[in-house]
This record gives sequence, C-alpha cells and structure tokens, in this order.
Amino acid sequence: MKFHTLSMAENSRPYLDLMAQGAAIRRHVELRDWLQGGVQQYVPHEILITGWGNFDEGCIQHDIVSLLPGVRSYAVGTACLPFLLGRMHDRWAAGGRVPCRMSFTEFRYLLGSSSFPDLFCESLLHMKSALVHGIADARSKSDCVYVFLSASEDSAGGADRAGGEAASLGVLVPVIDAALRQISQLPQQQMQPVVPARSAAEDTTGLSERETQIMAWVAMGKTNSEIGSILSISGFTVKNHMQRIFQKLNVYNRAQAVSKVTRVAVDA
Repeated sequence: MKFHTLSMAENSRPYLDLMAQGAAIRRHVELRDWLQGGVQQYVPHEILITGWGNFDEGCIQHDIVSLLPGVRSYAVGTACLPFLLGRMHDRWAAGGRVPCRMSFTEFRYLLGSSSFPDLFCESLLHMKSALVHGIADARSKSDCVYVFLSASEDSAGGADRAGGEAASLGVLVPVIDAALRQISQLPQQQMQPVVPARSAAEDTTGLSERETQIMAWVAMGKTNSEIGSILSISGFTVKNHMQRIFQKLNVYNRAQAVSKVTRVAVDA
C-alpha cells in the first residue's frame, strides 16, 4: 500500500473527511472498518492496541482493534499487555511525547512464553514495527497511548517517511481518541477489572510489590535472568527474591508458588 502524509497545512479535505467519519462512530465494528479503510493509507497497520490509565502504578486498561483472528480485547494472552503498554508508554514519554516509530522486536520478550501459544501472542510475534503516540488528559491526570503494529519493517523512505508518519499520527490520534471515547466497552472487557498496583493476593500472602511483580513474570514462564532484564535488576537478585517468596508462601518450587498465588487471587 502506498503511504500518504496527512497534513492540515497542505490540504485539510482528507483530514476533515476522516474526522467526520470518526465523529459518527458508535460501535466497535464501525471503528474497525474506519481504521481498516481510509486510515490505512496514512497509518498502515494490522493491529491497534490502546492503553489508558495510571501508567506509574500499572493500572492500565486496554482495547484492541484488528481483523486478525484471535486478536481481540478479551482474548487469551492479553495479560501481558499492561507490561507491554507500560514499557512502550515509557519510551514514548522519554522521547518527548511525540509520535515515534519503534522496532517491536525489542518488546517481544514481554509477551511471555507458553508450550501452547495462543492466537493473540502468536500474532504479536509476527509484528515487526510499531508507531506510537499518546494523549495526555490533564483533567484526570492520566495518559492514553496508541500503538499501531505492523508486520512490515517499512524502512524504505528514510527521514521523509518518518516525518510523514509523525505528521499523520499527530493529526489522526486525537480523532481516533475521540472516536474511541464514544464507544462503550465490550461486556467481556467489563468483566475484567483493572488490576491495582497492590493486589488482593499480595495482601493475603504478604508478598511485597516487587515480589508480586516477579511472580507475575514467573507465571508467564520467564527465567530469573529474563525477569532481571525486564525489571532492570540482576538475575542473582531475582533468585534471592524467589527464595523469600518460597519462604513466605511455604512452597518448594516455582510451580507451587504460581499455583498458590493464583489460588489466593481467585479466592480473594
């Protein structure tokens, strides 16, 4: 697909047309058709992931729009999204909160591992690039980040292409944000509450916030060295945390620890 730059300075007609279409959206299917239609020529992508909430505390909700099978907001495997969106939000914020392109391969380690990969994570593993921009809500003191994932590297075009993408995101993301705010969450999403920084399992088991973070990654199949890389601590430090976790939970291995923490969370 040929890439076009959307800029109000040169020609406001395409922007006004897309804005009018976005303003009329009331359902997820309408948003999907709009994103897969006119928006594609300005921001080509296979998956749009939106995250909003308190990124400092990890209280993040999400929405997903895609035509790919199994890539849905309530799909199995989406438990990794608070970690993924948090890291991408941090990178966007550190870069000055302006539209930016990232290599998605840098973030694949956040998807976890499983002997039986689900369709959602399997689809994400095929993504190579991400266009990221966000909206800051000064009233609620929260951010909303938009991640456009593509299976294409899209390295052709150099600086001109990058500048065109930034210009298009700059004018389109506010329109997409307004459209998404007009749509009610799906029933499946409403059944999944936001996980606070301090969980019920943490209160019951006595695990610290750091230990709870580590157990979340252990449950996703991460090794000590991988968890250390994710949390910017050494694998040896993770090992020490695990020993304390075993003592607090009165268990002898990782599988028992995961089972006990999961059982406590369900019963809470």
